[in-house]
Amino acid sequence: MKVVIAGGGWSGCAAALSAQKLGAEVLLIERTDMLLGTGLVGGIMRNNGRFTATEEMIAMGGGELFQLIDQNTLHRNIQFPGHRHASLYNVATMEPRVKDFLIKRGIAILLSSRVEEVEKDGHWIKAVTVKQGEEKIRFEGDAFIDATGTAGPPANCNKYGNGCAMCILRCPSFGGRISLTAKAGITEMVGRKGEQVGAMSGSCKLFKESLSHEMVRLLDQEGVAIIPIPPMERSKDKLSIKACQQYALPEFEQNLILLDTGHAKLMVPFFPLEALRRISGFENARYEDPYAGGIGNSIRYVGMAPRDDTLKVKGIENLFCAGEKAGLLVGHTEAIVTGTLAGFNAVRQIRRERPLVLPDTLAVGDAIAYVRTQMETEEGLGYKYTFSGSVYFERMTQKGLYSTDLKEIEKRVEQAGMSGIFQSTSI
Repeated sequence: MKVVIAGGGWSGCAAALSAQKLGAEVLLIERTDMLLGTGLVGGIMRNNGRFTATEEMIAMGGGELFQLIDQNTLHRNIQFPGHRHASLYNVATMEPRVKDFLIKRGIAILLSSRVEEVEKDGHWIKAVTVKQGEEKIRFEGDAFIDATGTAGPPANCNKYGNGCAMCILRCPSFGGRISLTAKAGITEMVGRKGEQVGAMSGSCKLFKESLSHEMVRLLDQEGVAIIPIPPMERSKDKLSIKACQQYALPEFEQNLILLDTGHAKLMVPFFPLEALRRISGFENARYEDPYAGGIGNSIRYVGMAPRDDTLKVKGIENLFCAGEKAGLLVGHTEAIVTGTLAGFNAVRQIRRERPLVLPDTLAVGDAIAYVRTQMETEEGLGYKYTFSGSVYFERMTQKGLYSTDLKEIEKRVEQAGMSGIFQSTSI
């Protein structure tokens, strides 16, 4: 059983692990020189409903990556506006740990490689041609997973945002994002709210060393720093363009909220450097990601796959999707959840077994189904969905799906018949 995955972010890594656990031979293709994608600069886990989703996945046997993250956590159980019991992992050291873990599981990883061609036979993908340096290599597969994300190439940031801000995706260096779905001839979906196409990434990263000693000390000790913004430097417009709508709260308009993820994670899409340096403690501030974080950030959600609740892409029988490619889902937790399901169902498809639909009595199942139905409406395409806030966390809370009680979560998973479902390595 051969499973080929395009995109080595959190969702691609989770898909690779999930398929490998079921006995598949897995090839993970990543266009840059590192795994994790936006996870290289993200770092926020377990906040609000993400705690519930994480523990559901652990109870279902899909918790290895979450446990690896927990082992690399800088701060636990921190609070910041609108968010409870968050954990922050170290973005500087996370990627090598994940890469080493996957390699030890026998997963083949191709870095600095791009899928250039898709070979089809009717509604089935037979092979992909990958360019690595000057060499082109053809890889056959029984099932394929698109985990290529929705941000870039620079043309989209130029057209819908403030231009290329030189973010962690590094399109000018490694080429813009490709889409397995689009290359297979499937028309993708585009997020849109009013005149805004897609949405801008919701945070920047500053070098901690460029901040005042007092602020660094506060971040090291507490994991969070909240600094009031002078009224003349505030901007309401930034809240509406954020991909991460769970942070579109008044507190994020009135304050600079910093989180310690190894870097100082600044919870705004961008902030003019001159204005930033006028605020006490930021006199020597310097952006780490994006490098031009004073003028803009990446535009996301401009290329999502039409899919069903098994995460199979509509129109191609052996193509699945995960992460942002699977819809208007925001966050690393959401990426790992969808990646795990996509990898699992890719193998079930190869075996000609019934694909798994996660039950809506669990937050993870309800979210996957709900986002799919919302994306079928014009209004729904204007929102972003996450376990950690905004419209989906509100729904999660109303349905009684949000919990931090481990025994309650385990019992719910058991009642759904899902205990250990992702753990089996037998075929």
